[in-house]
Amino acid sequence: MEITGARILVPGATGAIGSALAEQLHQQGAHIAIAGRDAAALAKLSHTCAGVPSRRFDAYDLDSCAGTVAWAHDVLGGLDGVVVCVGVAGFGQADAVGDAIAEHLLTVNALAPMAFLRAALPLVPRGGLVAAVTGVVVDLAPAGMADYTASKAALALWLTCVRREQRRKGVRVLDLRLDHVESGFADRAVTGSPPSLPRGQTVPEAVNAIMDALESKG
Repeated sequence: MEITGARILVPGATGAIGSALAEQLHQQGAHIAIAGRDAAALAKLSHTCAGVPSRRFDAYDLDSCAGTVAWAHDVLGGLDGVVVCVGVAGFGQADAVGDAIAEHLLTVNALAPMAFLRAALPLVPRGGLVAAVTGVVVDLAPAGMADYTASKAALALWLTCVRREQRRKGVRVLDLRLDHVESGFADRAVTGSPPSLPRGQTVPEAVNAIMDALESKG
């Protein structure tokens, strides 16, 4: 995708990766709309990016996720891409993580991103894209992270199926399967403590990887 001039929605723009990505897209000439749950952080990021449109949503309210896509399409005058950076971490043995936490992880990490992208698919034209951040846990399936990994794996497999469905239409579907990122994400887990992890990539490195994927012709 040619970033300059592209109309792109970034849900999850108040997180470390989402905010850095939004700034990078704006700096490269994209017309962006940002969405997140933290109103103050949204206002600050909007100001940093020359007053780009912003909207608050609740990842646990799937209708608000879909509605945010329709809003972005209206305020931007169309939509060429959606890059979902929504997510929450959770740790613990499978027999110790309660059903309520498991539901929360699945909703925020899988159902909410799916709701954003499902709403975007009829709106994004040929040559556009939809994307979501999953993670290397999908490939590693580490112990002590079963429910978190399952939520990310659900999203990853969904993206694989949708990619096949969208080929004829010419819309790219990207699984942004990042390595561990030193963003503080794991320290904000809804349950448990992160295991000992090797030093990960920096937020700028992660954003560069995302930008490379967005700009790729493949």
